[in-house]
Amino acid sequence: MENSHSQVTDFKGNLSRRFSVAPMMDWTDRHCRFFLRQLSAHTLLYTEMVTTGALLHGDSARFLRHDEAEYPLALQLGGSVPAELAACAKLAEAAGYDEVNLNVGCPSDRVQNNMIGACLMAHPTLVAECVRAMREAVSIPVTVKHRIGIDGRDSYAELRDFVGQICEAGCQSFTVHARIAILSGLSPKENREVPPLRYEVAAQIKRDFPDLEIILNGGIKTLEACQQHLQTFDGVMLGREAYHNPYLLAQVDRQLFGSDAPMLSRFEAMQSMRGYIAAHLAEGGSMHHVTRHMLGLAQGFKGARRFRQLLSVDIHKTAEPLALFDQAAQLLQGH
Repeated sequence: MENSHSQVTDFKGNLSRRFSVAPMMDWTDRHCRFFLRQLSAHTLLYTEMVTTGALLHGDSARFLRHDEAEYPLALQLGGSVPAELAACAKLAEAAGYDEVNLNVGCPSDRVQNNMIGACLMAHPTLVAECVRAMREAVSIPVTVKHRIGIDGRDSYAELRDFVGQICEAGCQSFTVHARIAILSGLSPKENREVPPLRYEVAAQIKRDFPDLEIILNGGIKTLEACQQHLQTFDGVMLGREAYHNPYLLAQVDRQLFGSDAPMLSRFEAMQSMRGYIAAHLAEGGSMHHVTRHMLGLAQGFKGARRFRQLLSVDIHKTAEPLALFDQAAQLLQGH
């Protein structure tokens, strides 16, 4: 399938990464992305990380499945064998994705054992070979998401060398999670919270590589903070905050992209999902597959607890899921 859809572009005519939602395992699936797209037309969305093994030896159609409404959309890959990553990048391009991103940031034991994720920061030459192989295989952008270091390899000189080698392989866009990853002794959850945020290290990378696109990730929670970071960086990526408080995205197009399109209310965001959910149910799917990503829509006002209960507890007891969905939506009427 040719990738002919319209894209939001930056001042250089490239795919805009001014604001994006991070790839998050078990969270940023196709249902989540379709929902987030209702709130913002311009946000760049990422898939969950998909391993090369899953794509090449599993149900690739299922892993690559998405709705055209999700564009602009990037596929994140986990892997470390250049030829396998190149083959997967080709699959991504053929499926219509706008970008392929290599995960060099995930700290979990499971992926480390397969040479995936943050452990690759110790092997910049290999990462460069992976990036070069993918770039030679596809015409869509190849990007890298990484930490500022790992335990035992956390000096700025090592980080600069890492970025320099991958840049020489042709990567022009780096998303920097401004924490080190501690590969021994911390869980993935602790790795998102325990190592301190060091935005100044990411800022130094931008100063040392002014021609590269540097996107900041880690601990960003408000659009005010986004505006501030955009004074230094080319883009910002939100993860957990965008998931737990998705209505934040409703203001992104106006505040960060200068759009004058009307902003959806929470109620309108619910209504925009009704047809999608009905189609999913008709396919034999469960409403919970979709609505589990919408629980944060009521965050911050009266009725939020009841809203969550309807869509996370009562949903498993009803024979009429759309009627229950409408009941939940009524709680957002006027908001």
